[in-house]
Amino acid sequence: MHLLAGAVPVPYPSWLNTGDNTWQVSAATFVALQSIPGLAVLYAAVVPKKWAVNVLAMMFAGFALVLIAWVLWSYKMGFGATSLGGGVHNGCQTWVGGGVNCASNLKLTTGGFFKHFFENFVGKPGQVLNAFNEQGQAVSAANTVIPFHFPTDSLLYFQFVFAAITPLLFIGSVLGRIKFLAWCLLCPLWSTFVYGVDAFMLWGGGYLAQEGALDFSGGFVIHMSAGVSGFVAAWVLGPRLARDREHFLPNNLLIAAVGAGILWLGWNGFNGGDPYYAGVDMANAVVNTNIATAMGVITWMAMDGALSKAKKPTFLGGVNGMICGLVGITPCAGWVNGWGAIMVGAFDTMIVWFAWNYLAKIPPFSRVDDTLGVIYTHGIAGFFGGLFLGVFGDPNMLEYGCGTLNSSGQVVNTSAAAYAATTKSCTPSSVSGLMYTGSFHQLWEQFRAALFVIFWSALVTFVLMKLIGLVLRGARYKEDVLEVGDVAIHDEEALPEAPLAVRTGGGGPGAFELAGLHVGSPSPPTAPSPPPGERS
Repeated sequence: MHLLAGAVPVPYPSWLNTGDNTWQVSAATFVALQSIPGLAVLYAAVVPKKWAVNVLAMMFAGFALVLIAWVLWSYKMGFGATSLGGGVHNGCQTWVGGGVNCASNLKLTTGGFFKHFFENFVGKPGQVLNAFNEQGQAVSAANTVIPFHFPTDSLLYFQFVFAAITPLLFIGSVLGRIKFLAWCLLCPLWSTFVYGVDAFMLWGGGYLAQEGALDFSGGFVIHMSAGVSGFVAAWVLGPRLARDREHFLPNNLLIAAVGAGILWLGWNGFNGGDPYYAGVDMANAVVNTNIATAMGVITWMAMDGALSKAKKPTFLGGVNGMICGLVGITPCAGWVNGWGAIMVGAFDTMIVWFAWNYLAKIPPFSRVDDTLGVIYTHGIAGFFGGLFLGVFGDPNMLEYGCGTLNSSGQVVNTSAAAYAATTKSCTPSSVSGLMYTGSFHQLWEQFRAALFVIFWSALVTFVLMKLIGLVLRGARYKEDVLEVGDVAIHDEEALPEAPLAVRTGGGGPGAFELAGLHVGSPSPPTAPSPPPGERS
């Protein structure tokens, strides 16, 4: 019996922790649902009916295109174990003083700023579709202290849903005029050349990460980058039709509420999955996310009721506040305490409310038609959220403590005191903000990182939009198409008013005509049912 038991295959390798692995894939699924259907139905519901199908088509196409690019080349650009310049090698940072060097025989590199910067600029592109890549233990310089307890596929999919939602967010800036084909070209190109670089620099162990800049779950890499890129793309495209700008009214607030709710609750996976382990900090991040979001909703509605011209709280204002709270807490969710979450949610929303109502009237903001105001609710909210980490980061909020690992890389039981203690071999991972230490160091590193992301996102988006415009002889539709919207672009309507039989489109008979009926005519009499005894 003992020999038979020993021959039974083990369902997973020793380095895999089933709890961590399960939570990572579950968190990724939450984030995927934020995109489709969450963001898709939210955006489709807050635009005029004639653009709803266009929103849905671009959302689903963008999600699919980014996934294919992700597995073929761009995952390794953002999270690969080796950088193009060699500053990161097999998951280890080789730069002296740049981080934890996890190989004693690794040749450490030195040099000036430019050498350091470009050797740690972006990961080496490559596919992740073979068995070794998919089933092997995840390795990335994003985590040089504690080994990942799940396979590459878990990390790959979790990071993909972030890569996918980022361009989908800035659809909101260019709605109502961008060509569908232009969008299909922009998505994979943008996720490669903008997102891949930003992600590696801050999350993949690149230059900004080695300098000490932090972004818990994407305030800079996702939201600020999306806001800036959307703003630049909207500038290149030019404004919507004047009539659309004046009468761009929501078509269904009930559906918008469904999308907004999915977005809010899906954020539990968005921020809760980024510690990479189903531990204490995961729960901290989830709770702080919801606290900040609640403060955002309350703050925006209160400011609408007290300071707006109408002096009335609005549902869409509440949704804006919800997004501000979510975006603001994203870069610091697991590194601030609950009081910090309240501060971030309230202050971030106040800043964006004033920007939305007053900054929008000042150039260059007044000269760019950002359809849904993504530059405010994501760009500005993400910028200040990232800076707030340098203010409210609590050194007692530990992302990783000092537990003990066994030979398989699994955590050994340890006391709470030992987990939190600083030892010769381990310093607990946390963030020391200005409010607790009096030091501006973290705030400065956050500001430097923000400047790079703003510059890179704006520059590359501008170049890509110009190139796409040249290839397609214009990246926006002509006015006759913009007047019609969905029917002209997709030959579909979200909420058709006429019966299908009337809307024959191609000139052929409709469903009623094929049945020998005319629209509006009474149904033909049905034959009487036979008596029960005569039924077959």
